Amino acid sequence: MSIEKNPPSQGAVIPQQVAFDRREMSVILSLYGRMVAAGEWRDYGISCLRELAVFSIFRRTAEHPLYRIEKQPKLRNRQGQYAVVGMDGQILKRGSDLKAVLRVLERKLIRAVK
Repeated sequence: MSIEKNPPSQGAVIPQQVAFDRREMSVILSLYGRMVAAGEWRDYGISCLRELAVFSIFRRTAEHPLYRIEKQPKLRNRQGQYAVVGMDGQILKRGSDLKAVLRVLERKLIRAVK
């Protein structure tokens, strides 16, 4: 007989990695497409890690990301699982509604189009 340390709760599935689902990607890529059309953004990268998923946005390919859109399911019941992080690491917006969190970047689109 074996005894498991910290067994997962009944019915809980432990994912190997966190990823954005199709609905989330649709929302993110819609904003990304508008910013590319405005000439603000040029490239992106996606990282699916064990504890979080990151959509990184670049102005040019060979530089640090301007923004990171992060999904951390562990924070779902606390501050919200989505966050927009600036180039300097500052959290610009955090919440549980992805569209509401991305509004902080849409404001930059309005300024860019003027």
